[in-house]
Amino acid sequence: MKVLIIGSGAREHAIAWRVDQSPKLTKLWVAAGNAGTAAIAENLEIRSGDIDGLVAAAQKTQADLVIVGPEAPLAAGLADKLDALGIPVFGPSEAAARIEASKSFALELMRRANVPCPDFASVWDQAGAESYIKDHPGPLVVKADGLAAGKGVLLCQDSNEALSAVKLCISDKAFGEAGDTVVLEEYLSGPEVSVFAFCDGKDMSPLVAACDYKRLEDGNQGPNTGGMGSYNQPDFWNDALAAKIEKSIMRPVIDKMAEEGHPYKGVLYAGLMLTQEGPKVLEFNCRLGDPETQVVMPMLESDPLDLMLACARGNLQPETVKWNNKNFVGVAMVSGGYPDEYRTGYGISGLDHDGPEETLVFHAGTKLGPSGETLTAGGRVLTVVGGGETMEEARRRAYSRVEQISFTDARWRRDIGSAANHGTARLAG
Repeated sequence: MKVLIIGSGAREHAIAWRVDQSPKLTKLWVAAGNAGTAAIAENLEIRSGDIDGLVAAAQKTQADLVIVGPEAPLAAGLADKLDALGIPVFGPSEAAARIEASKSFALELMRRANVPCPDFASVWDQAGAESYIKDHPGPLVVKADGLAAGKGVLLCQDSNEALSAVKLCISDKAFGEAGDTVVLEEYLSGPEVSVFAFCDGKDMSPLVAACDYKRLEDGNQGPNTGGMGSYNQPDFWNDALAAKIEKSIMRPVIDKMAEEGHPYKGVLYAGLMLTQEGPKVLEFNCRLGDPETQVVMPMLESDPLDLMLACARGNLQPETVKWNNKNFVGVAMVSGGYPDEYRTGYGISGLDHDGPEETLVFHAGTKLGPSGETLTAGGRVLTVVGGGETMEEARRRAYSRVEQISFTDARWRRDIGSAANHGTARLAG
């Protein structure tokens, strides 16, 4: 099979790494990729926002499968255009991708499907917001309805903060068109978990779970980021909880989307909070998570091309999807100053060292320099993953590998996967 992967982050490097292990792979391209994907695939200088360029690349390469990493091209209809050309694509249609591209769409869908979620209201002006906030004075979550690169979620402790957040979205246009509609939600509390299911429009794989860390600093302090690390096999995850989430959340959503004419194909990603009343949905995403993919892909024992092509073609056999039970911990190494202003172009040393067994380094913000050296090229630079039979073994290996790698102003959290904060890692964004 000839395969084209869309995206340039550590998520796409992790997917490419796992796809590269398939005996069915004959040629692999990544658009636009990074220095890590360049070692195992041919990078194409096409950005994920260039929909026509991506379609043309899929045609030119005669790709047998296109795997879409980020959400933006899916929301822009890339899967629809590829499907119209008869090119199998792992990722949902534009209509189905609204489950991430529009928070109000997702919440209304959940309401119709009787899926547990926060109480909410969608508003378009300050007056509508004031009416809802007056009746709900407690802590609220204010969200820009559209895609806002993980930055459109504001946690508000009181009515004044909520009103200011609405103004930031609607009047100040802080998130552009994404904030033209604002969603107001009740504030939920409890452990958080990311849950993933591979779907073919009607069936889904066994669920797999991970937890990620959004805050920059240890102890979940500092500003929100794109993700500072993750781990799988959270200690609260078990077969009973997985079955409950499949029955009350994932299955009703898949069934309702098929019933309403936009069957969901690809990965359905539910960001959940385990409240005292049971699991509730914080958000849905229409793709694999980043940094969760970096600890989920090493768990996949099934051939990834068989799995993704079956999802694309609508003939998934859930019983054939196998996951291992190992623990994996991923630590993001980021540029100094991230998530605000930072500098790039620094050389990265230590990538060629032989690290501890069961360690992996996935590139995110990297590029090749003029002499073939690897340079920093983004805020999140690398995700370093350690695996083991226990969480502590996985953590030890990951951090041991981190210590072997260096670049100017590198920083990372030191508490990823620690027992002290299991299940309290995530802030939905």
